[in-house]
Amino acid sequence: MIVSPAFAAKRYCILGLARSGLATLDALMASGAQCTVWDNREEARETAIANHPDVVIGDPMEIDLAGFDGLIVSPGVPLNRHPVADRARAADVPIIGDIELFALARPSLPPHRVVGITGTNGKSTTTALIHHILREAGVPTIMGGNIGLPILSQPPLSPNDAGTGVYVLELSSYQIDLTFSLDCDVAVLLNITPDHLDRYDGFAGYCAAKARLFSMQSEANVAVIATDDEPTRAIAATLAAPLEVHASDIPAGDQAAWPSLQGPHNAQNIAVALGVAHALGLNEAQTRRSLATYSSLPHRMERVAEHRGVVYVNDSKATNPASTAPALGAFARIHWIVGGLPKGDSLDECAEHFGHVVHAYTIGEAGPVFADQLEKVMPVTRAEMMANAVRSAMDNAKAGDVVLLSPACASFDQFRDFEARGDCFRQIVDALITQDVTQHKDVAQ
Repeated sequence: MIVSPAFAAKRYCILGLARSGLATLDALMASGAQCTVWDNREEARETAIANHPDVVIGDPMEIDLAGFDGLIVSPGVPLNRHPVADRARAADVPIIGDIELFALARPSLPPHRVVGITGTNGKSTTTALIHHILREAGVPTIMGGNIGLPILSQPPLSPNDAGTGVYVLELSSYQIDLTFSLDCDVAVLLNITPDHLDRYDGFAGYCAAKARLFSMQSEANVAVIATDDEPTRAIAATLAAPLEVHASDIPAGDQAAWPSLQGPHNAQNIAVALGVAHALGLNEAQTRRSLATYSSLPHRMERVAEHRGVVYVNDSKATNPASTAPALGAFARIHWIVGGLPKGDSLDECAEHFGHVVHAYTIGEAGPVFADQLEKVMPVTRAEMMANAVRSAMDNAKAGDVVLLSPACASFDQFRDFEARGDCFRQIVDALITQDVTQHKDVAQ
């Protein structure tokens, strides 16, 4: 894990003991800090005590916060509504997250560089792609933040990698809200569309949260921005010399050679990754060769099966219409599984690609509203449940078609998270394919 003398003898209160909270506790205790922790789940508190008998259990809504060096909260805590924010401010205690702790630890780590990636859509793919490009180039690299393992739980880059190693961090707006000292050598902005507006003072507040990544940078460091939308262009205009890139920089003929990077949305991801590679001084020819060996992340345009000429694609990570739209633009004939817990009542951002949809299958809470909209322009099956949708799509699809789960919604009406939703899709696809193969084998016998 990452430890630092910067935390020795400091006092921290940690609210939330999920994966990142426990990793933060481990790192702080190993660094010699004193920690008070709280989670509403008793089993989480018991885990903290089992791992660290010296830890203090205390609810920050009840204890005196005065004298703490920081209140460390999960990015999931809505600071605009949670009363703990007022208590911390009254006690003059900074509210921070694990990314800020990483930033504070940096001076005690071997020399390195940091790439921070934010945006509404495409963050995870772009982060993983940059990490892949660095590894293929032989550059020591660690990936963390809003993807993979918490950054504090990972071993730091070796002193042998001093000056060459790169930490690649995916950063949500929530994480940026809790970060004040992260001076990225390369800061990246992909795109901004309305999302998480319940946490901000309107869309302008959400854009400002993204822009803070650049305000933390030193003047000599690099900003890479995909200026394909008005909000990103507005932010770029406030910076001295950003490296601006565009999805249109990537010729369709070139993209065809990179199997896991299809679709217009991935053209933007590629353009940004190439811009970062250039900023880091990597060889351009080698960088482009590595695009062909990149494998897509689970739940992000993930090809999970092919049966009887039909391809099944899991894009469960598409939790809003803006992230679903490019998925619809990536294939010519789509059986589209859509719905879940809606972030709005409209699919207008997907409309330009409706001509690619052969048939839609609506599920979840948004199903009826989406079905009413889509029935005006395409055949729709009101499937309600995932199993019904996959079964109907499999029955209707022909060779050359794609069955695409790209819900344009959050998952929490029927699933724990988008990962559980994608896993369910994959399991149903596998089960139905196995059933179909068995039935045809029996008939043949």
